[in-house]
Amino acid sequence: MSQQDLIERDRAVIWHPFTQSGMEQDMLPVARAKGASLYLNSGEELLDGISSWWCNLHGHGHPAIVEAARRQCEQLDHVLFAGCTHEPAVKLAERLLQKVPGQLRKVFYSDNGSTAVEVALKMAVQWWYNRGAQRSTIVALENSYHGDTFGAMAAGARGLFTKPFDSMLFQVKHIGTAGSDSDLTRLDVLCRRKEVAAFIFEPRVQGAGGMCMYSADALNQYLAICKEHGVLCIADEVMTGFGRTGPLFASAELCPSPDIICLSKGLTNGSVPLAVTACSQEIFEGFISNDHSRTFFHGHTYTGNPIAAAIALASLELTLSEECSSARARIHNAHTECARALRTIAGVNDVRLTGTILAFDLYDPGSGGYTSSIRNVAMKLFRDRGVLLRPLGNTFYCMPPYCITEEQLARIHTSMIDCARELAR
Repeated sequence: MSQQDLIERDRAVIWHPFTQSGMEQDMLPVARAKGASLYLNSGEELLDGISSWWCNLHGHGHPAIVEAARRQCEQLDHVLFAGCTHEPAVKLAERLLQKVPGQLRKVFYSDNGSTAVEVALKMAVQWWYNRGAQRSTIVALENSYHGDTFGAMAAGARGLFTKPFDSMLFQVKHIGTAGSDSDLTRLDVLCRRKEVAAFIFEPRVQGAGGMCMYSADALNQYLAICKEHGVLCIADEVMTGFGRTGPLFASAELCPSPDIICLSKGLTNGSVPLAVTACSQEIFEGFISNDHSRTFFHGHTYTGNPIAAAIALASLELTLSEECSSARARIHNAHTECARALRTIAGVNDVRLTGTILAFDLYDPGSGGYTSSIRNVAMKLFRDRGVLLRPLGNTFYCMPPYCITEEQLARIHTSMIDCARELAR
């Protein structure tokens, strides 16, 4: 079958995510993948510079991941998780709770980042409800993104993604990332009213909002205010978890620690869907009762899937290895050199770097932002250089898998520098 045939068949039957079919370029027909490389039906190789939407930490087709999936599939592929349990789910929860920051003691499984956030929000609101307190207000950061289901949309920034649904979303109070005096005062006033159930945030890096990076200092001030007033703190580490910002979890830089952490993406190396919402013992005990109405009535068909849990265990062990730690440091150092070169290019603005995430904004004489026409032009330029990068409008970023070689990363950096120069002209 020709590459064009597959593209045409796709166009006839598939509706792709985040895609305006009236404007989008042809889909890339990917036949196979290995390590940091994607191979199209034509045999063309593309370097996966964004870890396939930020989740493929250790590269495609990693032997340890493949073996974990094969072995578990032969033993137990799936079983309902209401009334049943199994070794992979229990062991994964034990290992994760040993590594996440703070005093988290329980794991609730779901199947993607949005659902992990939905679980966290519902958990927080019902925890207060079970205590007889009418606290349902959610506080979030400006420019945030937490997913595309309704609760996750509500917690995120209002804008292009949410506009058709704004009238259906519950109200959320937003504060800035800089921790200004006015924002600190606003949060303190909100918390003193005893109406706030939870504060949700993406620690250190706001991903879909444009790779906005900010220090832990302001966040720590916000957390201190929340803790003072008993407000639950939710860290959305769907993107930042598993070493992306430097430490294993971005929340490790926070004090006090969050009461709830949401994980997905890198949890399974992007192989299969799985998500985790980890919470404190105090939150869990708020649902224990002889009264059925206090039950947390939430679940998913694939909750705690054994294959997904086994893969996540294999991925976690790879992430915890010295080899992976060294790889993340190597990527950060190479990003640092690339950032220096990018800062010399006219039209390149706000070059920023946290951990293995490098980003910058390219001047757009038009509207800029997520709908910037620069993205499609840039993607074509990158593909011509054998690289897959998907800018967020006029925000360019690189977030490679940890297995990437020095030579491969140099190719990506060179393509970013060359494309920035060409587009800036």
